Amino acid sequence: MPGRRDADAAAIDRLPGVIFQLHRSHDGRLHFPYLAGGGVRLIGIAPERLAEDARPALDRLVEEDYPRLMAALERSMRWQTPLSTRFRLPLKGQGVRWVALRAQPSPFPDGMRWHGMMMDISEQVSEEARLRRLSDTDDLTGVANRRRLMARLEEAVSLSNRHATPLSLMILDIDHFKGINDTHGHLQGDEVLRQVAHLCRETLREEDLVARMGGEEFALLLPLTPGHRALTLAERLCGVIAAHDFEVENGITVSIGVAEHRIGEGHRQLIERADRQLYAAKGDGRNQAMADA
Repeated sequence: MPGRRDADAAAIDRLPGVIFQLHRSHDGRLHFPYLAGGGVRLIGIAPERLAEDARPALDRLVEEDYPRLMAALERSMRWQTPLSTRFRLPLKGQGVRWVALRAQPSPFPDGMRWHGMMMDISEQVSEEARLRRLSDTDDLTGVANRRRLMARLEEAVSLSNRHATPLSLMILDIDHFKGINDTHGHLQGDEVLRQVAHLCRETLREEDLVARMGGEEFALLLPLTPGHRALTLAERLCGVIAAHDFEVENGITVSIGVAEHRIGEGHRQLIERADRQLYAAKGDGRNQAMADA
């Protein structure tokens, strides 16, 4: 019935994604025998053209996503398992969009054909990234939280143990922080924490990790850094913070303990040694860095 077919076609065109058939011949050629749905317009390539050759659409993928999609197609074809992947597709005037692809394979005499759907999942990916940031980031200072620090530290220690690469850890504590809160209030104390975190990030390299362990204590993880270089950096950081104007009377100083990872030890032992040096620095007058001999 023409009326029913027209209604079905109109309904499909209003779908937010793309319904498709993707065919791969034995010689590797890919084309879309069928494309429908509202998302087809976003691709910006005539379906008739893609029915002959899928390459104009595939060429638009973000470069590193292309081999992942091809590998997923290969696995699905070889094992005749459902195809499930996601990729990024730059769209004119709309930036880069994340697309989820789900399809079922069906053997054909001249190759393999997938019947499936593609959906724009950019908002979902953005929300996932936001939740990851929340779970790994200290709300107040914006640096890594203790959870992320411990995960990165375990990875770094494992790598150092396997390859004998240098690794150092600093533990930093703001001197007399309780007095700052008592004298200037907790809002000013929070601002001091934010500024100390910022100065740490500005002083360290991009590959280093700054994390707030809790309260006024921070940890600074320095991959591929021997202890003597970490101590030099810690001394510089003490000077940077002491010279900074925090708009509180008597200024702000910090004490820092430094420990270099020893091959064979675990991450908790490394933290304990850095902690001992921190308390040694505080006991010796504060506003200084100390390291294992």
